[in-house]
Amino acid sequence: MREISFAASGRIAPRHVHLIGIRAIFAALALTLALAAVAQQPGTPVVNSANDNLSPGTPITTPATVDLSPHPSEQKSLAGGPESSGTPVLLDAMTAELHRAFTSLGRQGASQQEQSSGQQEGQQGSDRPLPPYFLSYSVGDATMVAIRAQFGALVSSSANHIRLADVQVRLGSPKLDNTHGTHRSSAVTSTALPLNDDREALARSLWLATNTGYGNAVENYLRVKTEAEVRAKEADNSPDFSQEAPRVYLGKPAPPVKVDRAVWEQRTRGLSRIFREFPDVYQNVVMLTAENETDYFASSEGSKVVAPHQQARLVAVAVTRAEDGMDLFRAQTFEAETVEGLPSQAEMEAAMRELGASLEALRKAPVTEPFDGPAILSGRAAAVFFHEVLGHRLEGQRQRGDEEGQTFTRDVGKEILPGFLSVADDPTQTSFGKTWLSGSYEYDDEGQKAQRVDLIQNGVLKTFLMSRQPIDGFTASNGHGRAQTGKMPTGRQGNLIVTSTKMESENKLRKQLIEEAKKQGKPYGLYFEDISSGFAVTQRSSPQAFSVVPLVVWRVYVDGRPDELVRGVGIVGTPLAAMKSILATGDKNEVFNGECGAESGTIPVSAVAPAMLVREMETQRQPQGTARPPILPIPGVEAASAMPAVPQPAVPKKEAQ
Repeated sequence: MREISFAASGRIAPRHVHLIGIRAIFAALALTLALAAVAQQPGTPVVNSANDNLSPGTPITTPATVDLSPHPSEQKSLAGGPESSGTPVLLDAMTAELHRAFTSLGRQGASQQEQSSGQQEGQQGSDRPLPPYFLSYSVGDATMVAIRAQFGALVSSSANHIRLADVQVRLGSPKLDNTHGTHRSSAVTSTALPLNDDREALARSLWLATNTGYGNAVENYLRVKTEAEVRAKEADNSPDFSQEAPRVYLGKPAPPVKVDRAVWEQRTRGLSRIFREFPDVYQNVVMLTAENETDYFASSEGSKVVAPHQQARLVAVAVTRAEDGMDLFRAQTFEAETVEGLPSQAEMEAAMRELGASLEALRKAPVTEPFDGPAILSGRAAAVFFHEVLGHRLEGQRQRGDEEGQTFTRDVGKEILPGFLSVADDPTQTSFGKTWLSGSYEYDDEGQKAQRVDLIQNGVLKTFLMSRQPIDGFTASNGHGRAQTGKMPTGRQGNLIVTSTKMESENKLRKQLIEEAKKQGKPYGLYFEDISSGFAVTQRSSPQAFSVVPLVVWRVYVDGRPDELVRGVGIVGTPLAAMKSILATGDKNEVFNGECGAESGTIPVSAVAPAMLVREMETQRQPQGTARPPILPIPGVEAASAMPAVPQPAVPKKEAQ
């Protein structure tokens, strides 16, 4: 599923630094505005390359005509979708222009060369014909509604429609092409498309982006060829692109998003107003986003895919500052396929009050000290832990290239986790219990069918998450090539699911924590109840480390004292040491839905895991800050209880508890 991310859906992280969580969700606002501005200028290329000033003028030859009819091996996948005669206008326009571009690029150059006697044999360097061997169009067509409120008042309410296209051009051959090494982004050029189904306007917009993209691909391919001649032999000389069978799936396009904005404006106002009850909450925001997207994909190999995706998310964030200057926040997210699947108003109001109360308790909690000892990660915390510590290092492209740390590259067939743990990534699973999984999708962003991948079985590493970029020993995609619009797809996580055969009840896990702390001579162990985000560094030039930011952490004393809430805790460590210290798991799984940012952009992900007891967890103090709490009291605190209530909408019967 190609994430357009034009509504509070994530942060594009620096290369090799991977982020997940609530911070990524809110860091996308600038990107939202930029993409919306682009959408108002149909046909304007947004070139994902530093070489966007290149004007293609290289003579090229004509490739063989490609057949875009469904491949026999994929005929069955058309079941349940419309017949070819009823394909969407957008897909027809994409297919027609792609066919024209792929079979035309180089024809004029070839004719001119044939008229120039004796010159063709003497062509060298940039004069050599360079027809593309692969061309694809990916279009995300999305409608969305975004509503934001704070302290009981509406801040913004908007509806939007956007179409963004990625044109991917590959020159050379699958063995070596213009995407090799550090040039991967050279294949992708992005443009906004017209919102209506005007075939000529669509074709011209795609033509312009294709022309620009071809020029960028030519320049980068020549650089790749030069670098191949002067650089040392690479340790992994796998091809740059895998050979895959064409995929044809014509799903029903997602309908325009439908949200009763008046009702949801009242609901978000009502939820944000609750924070008026907490005088130490200095900032808060409640945001609803509902997005329906249809992803269209067509390639010169014969793939044609139409895949719908729907998502609704309500996010609440509250912020305070302790007397010593430490900024603190709590966040709560609710996700479902549509707004009808979100919890009832009463349930969300209870969650807001719990959020406010816990934030005020955190404000008064003592600051933690650095710690190295036993700990329990709740299911949500363990889910983020596995996503950051393990998941990113099992993405295929991390296993090749001189810049990658390659933590587990040579460990296939070896035990990297305790034998009672198994890990899979299954984007085909849409829910876990009653919880919707935001990392689910039918086809990835390279037109490949999503697959369940059993990464680790009984502690033993079996495989990696693969896009169409091969690595040594793994030559095919397993449906995990994912990207935000404008980015080159890479192997990414979808729904990471951790299972265990050594499960203990919550009480037994707690007793084991206390016993382990006594064994190590520690006065307490730690319990990580909630977590906001994390990041991992996989680059070889940097320490192979991870960091996870907990929100709610408790000291569990061995002498029977009540558990103590602490603040300012940060989890740090290295992956190999962390994986080996897991002792047991809880017997209940929890889900973390969020956004993950990496070099291929921001994508929705989910992680599922039980609580984990670990022998050794290292923590450090978070930055404290020096700003004091507000000097001027919050206005109207004394009269807060007398404020008139915001009218609440009637709860539909289907939401009744």
